[in-house]
Amino acid sequence: MKKRTVVSLLCAGIVTAGTIAGVTGFAEDGSGEDFTLLSTADVESTEVPEDGTITGVSAVAQAMMPAAVSITNKSVEEVMDIYSMFGFYGYGYGSQPRTREYESVSAGSGIIIGKSDTELLICTNYHVVEGATELSVGFVDDEVAEAVVKGTDESNDLAVVAVNLEDIKDDTLDQIRIAQIGSSDDLLVGEQVVAIGNALGYGQSVTTGIVSALDRQIDLDGYTAALIQTDAAINPGNSGGALVDMQGRVIGINSAKAASNGVEGMGYAIPISYAEPILEDLMNKKTRTEVVDDSESAYIGITGEGVTSEATALYGIPQGICVTSVGEGTPAEKAGIRKGDVITKFDGNGVSDMEGLRDMLAYYAAGETVKMTVKQAQNGEYVEDQVEITLGAAADYQ
Repeated sequence: MKKRTVVSLLCAGIVTAGTIAGVTGFAEDGSGEDFTLLSTADVESTEVPEDGTITGVSAVAQAMMPAAVSITNKSVEEVMDIYSMFGFYGYGYGSQPRTREYESVSAGSGIIIGKSDTELLICTNYHVVEGATELSVGFVDDEVAEAVVKGTDESNDLAVVAVNLEDIKDDTLDQIRIAQIGSSDDLLVGEQVVAIGNALGYGQSVTTGIVSALDRQIDLDGYTAALIQTDAAINPGNSGGALVDMQGRVIGINSAKAASNGVEGMGYAIPISYAEPILEDLMNKKTRTEVVDDSESAYIGITGEGVTSEATALYGIPQGICVTSVGEGTPAEKAGIRKGDVITKFDGNGVSDMEGLRDMLAYYAAGETVKMTVKQAQNGEYVEDQVEITLGAAADYQ
């Protein structure tokens, strides 16, 4: 996270070392009727009185808690061994330092937003699931189930994870609910809101406050977002949790807080009206859980660089991957991708750098056809287009 002289913005996730001590669509995974986020309730959704009014924070919490989950992310971090830099292992001063791998465990939050015939779907922040080698989800009854990442949009800090319904006990399925989705477009400054999430990794907790400001332009680790500002306490572990109005509807996804001496009560949430179309795209993706065999590895045929928020501000280049070269005869060239284009999405997943694109590509086999969102410069402005690209075989281009 980028540091500021006075205030640093911290993504609200908590990291520890060691071992881990409404949507009403019911489409088949990746096919059939598309998932959509709906603002009306059905029998599967959190219960709201017919007049749309809930009296008191405790009633809001009671309505929303069954749709709130905790998310635990196990990942592996590579840490530089500083002692090797100074020759403590028989190497001379200044020699190439060694690295060590450590297991890292982080805690965050999520919101149940849908269910298919086979999966329960949960939205959260991208930074909650980033780098995960193992994910688990904790429900309102403290039962835990394994989860997988279904889709991510790194540039907007959003992700959807899926839990196989067969891995959830019947008693748990009877208790959990799908969250109702509200509208952040209708929010007013001063309106009371409730934040629910896995603060400090201790389990679900509730805080309340007001909407302090709207459309706050905040730089979050390389991308700029217009967020809801609230004085409801949003602490590490709250990332991905719900910011809820007094009708029990999700109006924001908690994402970050301002942290510095002398700063209090400045938390931020992604507006749900902005997140809605992104989440719908991610929910309707095919769940990919296995890296393809090397013999089926896919290839696009570009080189590129991630566009920083500074480049966006200075030169108006959209955030994504700026294509620096396109190989002759490659799938990218055949799809009409040109040098200078900016790739913003791959198969519905937001991308911001080549490393992230390569990580996604590892789950796709040569011969598959996917859609890529590309912004091309035309008459001094960038125009968005969707192109279909048939992935090539990596072996053919080595």
